[in-house]
Amino acid sequence: MDQRTRIRRTTSAAALLFALTTAATACAAVAGGVEGKPGAAGLRDPYFPRLGNGGYDVTHYDLDLDVDVRTGGDELRGTATITARATQDLSSFNLDLAGLDVTGASVEGRPAAVNRAGSELTLRPDADVEDRLREGRTFRTVVHYSGAPRTITDRDESEEGWLKTADGSLALGEPTGSMTWFPGNNHPSDKASYDITVTVPEGLTAVSNGEQVSRRTAGDRTTYHWRATEPMASYLATVAIGRYTTKSSRTPEGVEVFTAVDPKVARASGPVVARIPEVMTWAAGRFGPYPFASTGAIVDRREDSEYALETQNRPVFPGTPSTGLLVHELAHQWFGNSVTPETWQDMWLNEGFATYAEWLWSEDHEDTPTRESFDVAFANDLNWAFPPADPPSAAELSAPPVYGRGAMVIEKLRQAVDDDKVFFALLAGWAKEHRHGNASTEDFTAYAEKRTGQDLGELWDTWLYGDGRPEDPDAQVTP
Repeated sequence: MDQRTRIRRTTSAAALLFALTTAATACAAVAGGVEGKPGAAGLRDPYFPRLGNGGYDVTHYDLDLDVDVRTGGDELRGTATITARATQDLSSFNLDLAGLDVTGASVEGRPAAVNRAGSELTLRPDADVEDRLREGRTFRTVVHYSGAPRTITDRDESEEGWLKTADGSLALGEPTGSMTWFPGNNHPSDKASYDITVTVPEGLTAVSNGEQVSRRTAGDRTTYHWRATEPMASYLATVAIGRYTTKSSRTPEGVEVFTAVDPKVARASGPVVARIPEVMTWAAGRFGPYPFASTGAIVDRREDSEYALETQNRPVFPGTPSTGLLVHELAHQWFGNSVTPETWQDMWLNEGFATYAEWLWSEDHEDTPTRESFDVAFANDLNWAFPPADPPSAAELSAPPVYGRGAMVIEKLRQAVDDDKVFFALLAGWAKEHRHGNASTEDFTAYAEKRTGQDLGELWDTWLYGDGRPEDPDAQVTP
């Protein structure tokens, strides 16, 4: 993701409604006679406590979307088939869904009662299927929904969710926006595989994550089916609808490269987009084998979105990206997409590593040592507003310290190791050890100390958790 500021809004009224809904659901479970207890209506994330849901783990989403693209606002009709495994005996469970109307739901083929409180959708299954909701069992939920998918505007006026573009639409989900176009367990800790089928007016192209399975036209509508078999966090899911010029090729290693470029920016972006195979080969040499079956890019017009985003398999760019931005978003496929943060507090593991990838690219291709990039970041006052591992609020999750100071942490680790062979083996080993999983800051610090055999506590205290800028850029200890 490129650098921007994000914020989460909560109110006391919403908190009260949340509490009342949870209590009502618990009572309903007892009255209905279904064994078990309700799944939590939030995962208590440090910055977004109501995001995500407890009591189950999603293994697969099958999303069938029919989109009527309109100038004033799209209309979407969707069916979400969600396969999940119960992590407790469930009497009811929640899904995150914002704005759209639910027209029906079922669990294991039986109608389920549906209650709605803001973006919390509570499903209470029929008592006849209670055995399928016992801990460890797999169950299938189907939700039918429709309406005008909304755009979420944050306090900094950046937008996510379902965005209107010059010739179509674009869905961006970090950190909360995916719930504007499909119901799910909207937290990075619950990753799943996806099938995303999108039907649009003939003449438009629908691009999503993974690999294209099929394309078929019936009458004046065209249906595109995309499949992402590797686990993906919900915030990395995307749908891009427009009049794209598409191209498919392969890297020297055999990875599919699929690009979708708005014709208005095709000429300007062509030389940079053509470097994707080169960047991928370089990144694999630094970070280990590419963790997905395909890569690529979606390039829209500059005015279509306010930022680039590392959507899985093919990041989204507003207008022609610089080579550095291309490197940044493709590095996220290792750091953020394959190794995904356990909570949003671990955001620096995404952005610090991706920023450091830019520094490495400059070192390898522009004769700019990473120490020089470190010195520039060290001199930037904005990078010292707070420790990268402890943003003061959700508003600062994409602020400069998460990027610049996060990258400084990695450079200080390189200096502490003082052996590039060991250091780059450490980076590739981190990506390998947590491939397609989740990891926390504590996981990374423990991993680095185990791999290096060093006590790095002073490094973490100064560069990862310390307040203020050290007087000496070579300092390893808290001043």
